[in-house]
Amino acid sequence: MPSLLLPWNPKTIAIALVAVIFQLSSFQSTEAASLSELDRITWLPGQPQVGFQQYSGYVTVDAKKQRALFYYFAEAEIDPASKPLVLWLNGGPGCSSLGVGAFSENGPFRPSGDVLVRNEYSWNREANMLYLETPIGVGFSYATNTSSYETVNDKITARDNLVFLQRWFGKFPQFRNASLYITGESYAGHYVPQLAELILQFNKKQNLFNLKGIALGNPVLEFATDFNSRAEYFWSHGLISDSTYKMFTSVCNYSRYVGEYYRGSVSPICSRVMNQVGKETSRFVDKYDVTLDVCISSVFAQSKVLCPQQVAETIDVCVEDETVNYLNRQDVQEAFHARLVGVRKWAVCSNILDYELLDVEIPTIIIVGKIIKAGIPVLVYSGDQDSVIPLTGSRTLVHGLAEELGLNTTVPYRVWFEGKQVGGWTQVYGNILSFATIRGASHEAPFSQPERSLVLFNSFLEARPLPEAF
Repeated sequence: MPSLLLPWNPKTIAIALVAVIFQLSSFQSTEAASLSELDRITWLPGQPQVGFQQYSGYVTVDAKKQRALFYYFAEAEIDPASKPLVLWLNGGPGCSSLGVGAFSENGPFRPSGDVLVRNEYSWNREANMLYLETPIGVGFSYATNTSSYETVNDKITARDNLVFLQRWFGKFPQFRNASLYITGESYAGHYVPQLAELILQFNKKQNLFNLKGIALGNPVLEFATDFNSRAEYFWSHGLISDSTYKMFTSVCNYSRYVGEYYRGSVSPICSRVMNQVGKETSRFVDKYDVTLDVCISSVFAQSKVLCPQQVAETIDVCVEDETVNYLNRQDVQEAFHARLVGVRKWAVCSNILDYELLDVEIPTIIIVGKIIKAGIPVLVYSGDQDSVIPLTGSRTLVHGLAEELGLNTTVPYRVWFEGKQVGGWTQVYGNILSFATIRGASHEAPFSQPERSLVLFNSFLEARPLPEAF
């Protein structure tokens, strides 16, 4: 019998293969689009009219243990396809990037009674903003097995965040090639460098992430330096007496005190000194913004574990009440495609998470050095009214890292401007490591100085110097 001959030549076969590949690619793109479409927010209750798209929902990071992270994504106001992607992480550990970052700091809206009002200085004016409630057990993020909340540490958090980003790109492949920046504040001084390090390691095997920079606000980078800078800050701002300052610095090492506090072994003399510090600084002055009146949002509790002698204090709530009430509305949760699992209420900071607090003693400034060596720009910025992670400690750490890496000063210490006012001070090393202060800003800089924070953010994204004059 004669053999069966296909009437195809090599050219025909090549064309057919291209067609098949195109169809598969189109199918995958359509499938991803349908996944993201399920997460599209059609309208948030009380929301004003806007021209950008919003999405929120879950990304499963461990199907076997049913562990999922919740995100909120606000596309850039104008031409999102051309703008970078910015991941924002809040600290704690255990506080919500949705409730704190998005709704109190740099997101597009802020709750006001039953409605949302526009934030004129939202960072989605400059970038596509992705807010992640991490680790598992924070906000709407959940695990069906509560044992997952009892063993959380920096290593697990970094791994989960990496898996989240990988799978989020599966939903939003159109942003896969966008410039990626990872930003955050407070304990995100641990989250952000650790995630960036994993991304760099992952990219050696599979170049998925287009990481272009990281920015850290009032971050915990090196426990002893950050915490022991508080005594001088308290004293220099008139919050404690000369005699208490002397005891604070000679008798009681603050970082050692915090470590002892976590271990349940605080020395009696150190305890007495810290009680005196608490008495003199007063519970009517917020340590996260020493110049602000006390009717402030307790979003500042996002760092309460970093200041244990204050845990028992009650802080008057203003903005946080609005956020908590809004995010606990049934219609709002439905609009966000969110659900409560294992908890009755959404909370700014998790009350079910048992984080390994001693991880705070592991310095991440070392990881920041590795990131710089890999060619990734780093910005460390400080709200200068924060006494919890004072600018003096951060500035010391950045300068020391620059010396260790052999980076010369490329922008000498100088003022920068926002409008016709001094926005803060800055210094740059080797055009890759930057330090900046935000004048008049608190621990949560975009909350207290939104316009100045936006100027700093935009300069960082565009890799240009902060304004030298008005």
